[in-house]
Amino acid sequence: MNDYTKYLASRVTAGGLSRREFMGRAMAAGVTLTLADKLFTESAMAAEPKRGGHLKLGLEGGAATDSKDPAKFLSQVMFCIGRCWGDMLVESHPLTGAAVPSLAESWEPSKDAATWTFKIRKGVKFHNGKDLTIDDVVATLKRHTDAKSESGALGVMKSIKEIKADGDNLVLTLTEGNADMPLLLTDYHLVIQPNGGYDDPLASIGTGPYKQVSFEPGVRATFERNKDDWRTDRGFVDSVEIICMNDATARIAALSSGQVHYINRVDPKTVDLLKRAPTVEILSTAGRGHYVFIMHCDKAPFDNNDLRLALKYAMDRETMVKKILGGYGKVGNDFPINSTYALFPEGIEQRTYDPDKAAFHYKKSGHSGSVLLRTSEVAFPGAVDAAVLYQESCKKAGINIEVKREPGDGYWTNVWNVQPFSTSYWGGRPTQDQMYSTAYLSTADWNDTRFKRPDFDKLLLQARSELDEAKRKELYRAMAMMVRDEGGVILPMFNDFVNASTKQVKGYVHDIGNDMSNGYVATRVWLDA
Repeated sequence: MNDYTKYLASRVTAGGLSRREFMGRAMAAGVTLTLADKLFTESAMAAEPKRGGHLKLGLEGGAATDSKDPAKFLSQVMFCIGRCWGDMLVESHPLTGAAVPSLAESWEPSKDAATWTFKIRKGVKFHNGKDLTIDDVVATLKRHTDAKSESGALGVMKSIKEIKADGDNLVLTLTEGNADMPLLLTDYHLVIQPNGGYDDPLASIGTGPYKQVSFEPGVRATFERNKDDWRTDRGFVDSVEIICMNDATARIAALSSGQVHYINRVDPKTVDLLKRAPTVEILSTAGRGHYVFIMHCDKAPFDNNDLRLALKYAMDRETMVKKILGGYGKVGNDFPINSTYALFPEGIEQRTYDPDKAAFHYKKSGHSGSVLLRTSEVAFPGAVDAAVLYQESCKKAGINIEVKREPGDGYWTNVWNVQPFSTSYWGGRPTQDQMYSTAYLSTADWNDTRFKRPDFDKLLLQARSELDEAKRKELYRAMAMMVRDEGGVILPMFNDFVNASTKQVKGYVHDIGNDMSNGYVATRVWLDA
């Protein structure tokens, strides 16, 4: 790092330089994009936090049906709420995605990666004053293995054959080796609770930086600082208020007028408008989230791979990124992994818009007539516009797409994972294994493309227990090619997470793990009055 870059980093630490300004100046000075992003994040995290104040977040993604039980967390609002009051055993590094200690201080696998031993941290207290024990940890994980808990982490926990204590250590025995086991425990449902939550899963008692004061599902939640927090590098404000704002216009108005300090899910179309406000800063983070058009491989006419290929070649990805994401994202290649993942399969040819190839495969498929695509604005920001844009690009290949706009209410129960061709969104997962296991394994509950291939499943299980990274990378490449060329997902773009804050907010960490600083926004930032 040269003297000029050091100067820029010091400006960030002092809170006087935005991410966009730092990235632009550092890259102009010859610093690579990856290094510039790393330097900015480290500098922002090194800034001296100020304590105190009342932080207000206006978030999309809340509903009257939201449950306080971590097992049943679904929405973005509950994702953020859980991070406020709870801790998992393991967290992921915001820049690399690697597993880092939390309530588990360290871990050690057996040679076959089928048995993992975790050392549980001592001296940690729950909000009710009770000491965290190994029994609480064991009970928490066992509750999430029970189908009756309806846990969103059940798919992760199915691979664990035995959960037990060995003195003060946690020992997990798996059904087969899994080199990614620590990262699987970062799942946001796996909040460690007293007695695992068996006594009262709705109590919102954890070991996190804030104690929950009130909760009105679909309306708001409030928190106060946990004065006995076992960590000193988080929980800087005195209190937090999360307000459910599902209307995009209302969120923008609230931020612009200073009623809230932070909002999520900023539509790229409104970025230029928000930039005009002198008090607002745009927070854009590249990550693993992706917008998709999903086809059911087991339902006509999508059970024909030539038709699926025709629809993939008819997708104008560059235009999608430009017009739907406003440039805040990158083109996809019809498999759900990008370069933010470890062992990313490099060298796979990028699929591009090719009406001639689309027409060739369409004719070969023997299909005639229109193809019905269902969509809704709740699928992802700009989903309806994306469907219409896709309809136009398909016309040049002689493919007639009929776009049906569905109501937002009930879309995720009546359309997604039910109808054979629709738009959807995935937020990504900590590892390639978890992403594929959640949505592409034949037995996965959320296999929304009905991609069911025994040969793919075999590769997935083989890669899961492979500790040789070179061999594992080759297996992941083979899996990516199979999904890309034979699967039912059309993946035109990986979206950036676009959020915004007032310039009072400092210390925001751009985390590749997921949106809203991987849900930790309220625990990581502070207010500069």
